[in-house]
Amino acid sequence: MALSLMLMKYIQVYLFKKTDKSILIDIKKNILQVRSRIKEASLKSARNKNKITLLAVSKKKTVEEIEKAYNLGIENFGENYCQEAVMKINNLRNKNIKWHFIGKIQSNKTKDISKYFDWVHTIDRIKVANRLDSFRPKNKKPLNVCIQINQSLESHKAGVSESDALELANQLLDLPNIRLRGLMIIPPKAGNLKIHFSELKSLQDKFNKNGIPIDTLSMGMSSDFEQAIEEGSTIVRIGTSIFGERK
Repeated sequence: MALSLMLMKYIQVYLFKKTDKSILIDIKKNILQVRSRIKEASLKSARNKNKITLLAVSKKKTVEEIEKAYNLGIENFGENYCQEAVMKINNLRNKNIKWHFIGKIQSNKTKDISKYFDWVHTIDRIKVANRLDSFRPKNKKPLNVCIQINQSLESHKAGVSESDALELANQLLDLPNIRLRGLMIIPPKAGNLKIHFSELKSLQDKFNKNGIPIDTLSMGMSSDFEQAIEEGSTIVRIGTSIFGERK
């Protein structure tokens, strides 16, 4: 218990520390550059840029940095660590922010994830989905979720195989407080990214043909989001290109 309290205190001090003004100026420049790149990728693929959500990945970033990005027009923020995120969410509860959980889900964190977040991108087990469904507050809309796909079955990554995804999706449809929206990947570092992004788009088409309508593809990060957009991404998860390298 003492160790847990010490950890919480450390997180609070870290999250609410003041940020150097030069970093804040960079955030504005970075957001403008990212939006410009999204526009260019959209034009190249004949897509509407307004159909692509810019999700700012704010893990390990301070409340001040998040608020700066919000004031510059970012409404969607992604967090990987529940305890860290809850403190930020509570501090920024007067802002109209949509919070996305994009990290690995621990069963003992499902209550807080279900309570505080609007989206969860990393569903890969029906057990976790059942817990999120049961803990969802009755005064909130159903929790938007994506199934995480592990395309290359990498042992160090979460996610289900493409062959098991359809069965999991059918199970999610039975949960009243869960709304299945789409699919998510973190592609392997090696290999042809275009192929991985294209495969996820094909899986989305397969879902829709099987009577499971999904409208979201969460794919693309700072290093590859233009390619993801060209292959059909609707949510790009951008951290470094907005906030800089994490310390």
